[in-house]
Amino acid sequence: MNAFDRAAVLPSTSIRKTEYDPERRTLSVWFMASGRCYQFDDVPPETFAAFKAAFVKGRYFNDYIRNHFRYRVVTTGDDAG
Repeated sequence: MNAFDRAAVLPSTSIRKTEYDPERRTLSVWFMASGRCYQFDDVPPETFAAFKAAFVKGRYFNDYIRNHFRYRVVTTGDDAG
C-alpha cells in the first residue's frame, strides 16, 4: 500500500475532502461552503503528508498550499457529489 492515502475525509470546517495522486503530484481539495474542487499541481508528497497531519487544515492550506501552487477549478457545488 502507498505511504499516502489517495483520498481523505478531513475533520475541518472549511475543507470537506482531499485526494492526492502521488504519481502526478496533484492535490484535489473540496471546500464545504462552495462545494468547489480545486486541483493543485506539482504538490510534493511531503506537503500533502504535512497537510493531512496538520491540526488546523484550513490554516495549513492557507499558509502552505494556497497561492503556492498552480491550480484550477475542476467542479462546482452542483457537481461535487
